[in-house]
Formats: sequence, C-alpha cells, structure tokens
Amino acid sequence: MKNTATRDKLIDTGAELIAQQGYNATGINAVLKACDVPKGSFYHYFSSKEDFGLAVIERFANDYDESLVALLEDSMTPPLERLQRYFAAGRTYMRECDHATGCLIGNLGQELAGQSDRFREALNSAFQRWEERFARCLQDAQAQGLLPTALDPHRLASFILCGWEGAILRAKTLKSEAPMEVFEALLFEQVLTPPAG
Repeated sequence: MKNTATRDKLIDTGAELIAQQGYNATGINAVLKACDVPKGSFYHYFSSKEDFGLAVIERFANDYDESLVALLEDSMTPPLERLQRYFAAGRTYMRECDHATGCLIGNLGQELAGQSDRFREALNSAFQRWEERFARCLQDAQAQGLLPTALDPHRLASFILCGWEGAILRAKTLKSEAPMEVFEALLFEQVLTPPAG
C-alpha cells in the first residue's frame, strides 16, 4: 500500500506543479522536493519524465472522466440542464484558481502535442472519451425531443468540447469568465435549440 501511496503522491504533486508552470518547466527535482521523496523512488515508479507525464495525464483524464459521468449522465436531471451544470462547474473552478490553471489536458495539448506521439495519443484519447460523454448527453436530449434529431450528436459534442476548451484558454488570458459565459450563452441560444414546430 505504501508503494502505491508514494506513486500517487508523485503524480498528484506533479499534476499540481505542471498545472501551474507547464510540463517542460517542471523538473523532476522540483516534484521530488515538493513530495520529500528520494530520486531513486521516482525511477522505481517511472522510467523517464515522459512516463511520469503520461501517468499524470492518465490520472487527470480518469478523474475528470468520473466528474463528467456524475454531471452528464445523471438521468434524474434533464440533459440540457446537465450541460448547464457542467459549464457552471467549469466557471466555478476558474474562479477558484483565479483563472490561472484551466484544463490540464487542454494546457498539455497546447504544450506537448507537437513534441511526442505518445503524449499526443494520450491527450487525444482523453478528449475522445470526454466527447463521448457529451454525445451521450446530447443523444438523451434528442430522445426527449429537446434537440433536433438531424443534429449529429458526435460532431456537436466535438464542437462543444473544442469551443469550451478555447473559451477556457481565453478566460485565462483575460483573467475573466466572460469568454466562457459568451460561449455558453451562444451555444444555448443559437445551437442547442428545440426542434422547429
């Protein structure tokens, strides 16, 4: 159990540091110092910094996926309200971090997708899983007659995730949730509208 706890501590601390300063600017020694863990322990769990980075991506992606299940697959809540709760949670998080960190997977996508195929594939896999959660929620909305069935829920899910990630990036640069609010307002006013007639 202790071994897993040390590995988890390294990953959690690494995720915090990477969220604050980026992957390339986060040295292994800084992670070890923050955890008070000897260097040998790091290489016991990870063969390289890249392997460590992949473990951080996997942990964050899995944790975020769990939160998406809770928000987007709650059958007791109407589908479009689930989406609104998701966006509200995102805005709350941005306020709490003072618009500094944003989405770790989005940040790493911008930083690392061009550096390593392993990183690019891991990041893309996370985004694909999240898109699938959005698509299922949108399919629920279509089944309940809240959205036109002509809309492709998978393409729409991709559009929502891409737009939301861009809004988060813009919110970081402005230190304001305004871009997130604009995206959500236009999404519900112009895109996620009931079928005509």
